[in-house]
Amino acid sequence: MMTSDAVGFCGLGLMGSAMVRRLLRAGHEVVVWNRSPGKSAGLAAEGATVAASPQDVADRCERVLLCLTDQDAVEATVFGERGLTGGRALRLLVDHSSILPAAARDFATRLQAANGARWIDAPVSGGTAGVEQGRAVVMAGGEPQDLEGVVQLLAAYAQRVTHLGPVGSGQAAKLCNQTIVATTLAGIAEALAMAHAAGLEPARLQAALSGGWADSVLLQVFVPRMAQVPSDRVGTVATMAKDVANVQTAAHAAGAKMPVFEAVHRRFEAALARGLAQQDLSQLVHAVEHLDFAGMASDRSTTSAS
Repeated sequence: MMTSDAVGFCGLGLMGSAMVRRLLRAGHEVVVWNRSPGKSAGLAAEGATVAASPQDVADRCERVLLCLTDQDAVEATVFGERGLTGGRALRLLVDHSSILPAAARDFATRLQAANGARWIDAPVSGGTAGVEQGRAVVMAGGEPQDLEGVVQLLAAYAQRVTHLGPVGSGQAAKLCNQTIVATTLAGIAEALAMAHAAGLEPARLQAALSGGWADSVLLQVFVPRMAQVPSDRVGTVATMAKDVANVQTAAHAAGAKMPVFEAVHRRFEAALARGLAQQDLSQLVHAVEHLDFAGMASDRSTTSAS
């Protein structure tokens, strides 16, 4: 049965699940689908309706949100067998995935040709914690009137939604965001390597830098997570590596010279080569050679005991 007041949601990874929970707590009826059905069970217990396919979601909902791993997953979910384009109710698709701007424009054209539905590219920054706290920021591309119709919906987990221009503009802004984030994370990792070599404790370094020009949300969040393997994940090395590769692709296509970022790209490739793909993003630090915080902690405890 078609439920046009409900919102559809495809993609229940770390970010997607957090978004759905915020929508449910805000009182929205949410119809969910995920490639791995097991991830739907917990959300069903919290009040979400589980759909059998993306098409089933689009049969029930006029507005559908996506938060998928990559470009291929977006294309398969929207245009594949029993994809969203087969749904009778779909009128507006909001894509929170991080993909290439050119792909967003292509997908928008194909979607409108298939069933007249419109596309908003709306990648998110702030991490899982930002979503859980309702403090994420959304960078959006698409028609202004389409965005106006979903701003209140996105307010369930976003403190700010910025319209940047036509479809693809949100993805371009996200690539700029990821350029800064990835470069900063690589810099923090190398700073900790220097601190380690000098015998400095990460916590003391973090306190010393707090409030200075080197301070940032990333510094405060990731120094502790790099110094000791966290029990949770705020994102994976693989996900950021995908965005880093997309930055490189878009930069080359635009003829933009980014020599510093090329070094960052190599750092993420090294992290993947070391088998860190599914580790928390903080574990990029272990792509820096000769860095062993566990050894440093062991050295300290031995010294303290003597």
